[in-house]
Amino acid sequence: MEERTFGAVMQELRKGKGLSQEELAFRSGLDRTYISLLERGLRVPTIATLFKVSAALDIRPEEFIARMNVQYQNENHGAA
Repeated sequence: MEERTFGAVMQELRKGKGLSQEELAFRSGLDRTYISLLERGLRVPTIATLFKVSAALDIRPEEFIARMNVQYQNENHGAA
C-alpha cells in the first residue's frame, strides 16, 4: 500500500531531523492528527501534502518520492 510507504518515509525523515509530529505539523501547516494518520498509512496524501511535508522536512519532493520507491521495493521484494 502506497499510503504506508509514504508514512514510513515521512516518519523516518521526521525522526532523522529530530522533529515531533507536532513540530512537523506546525512547519507544514497541517494538523498533527493528520500527520499521525499519514504516518500510520490511514490517509492518502495529496500532491499538495507531499510538497508541504517535503518543504517542512527540507527535502525536494522528487527525493521524497525516490525514497518512497526504495522503501516500496524493499517492502515488496525484500531488501537487496
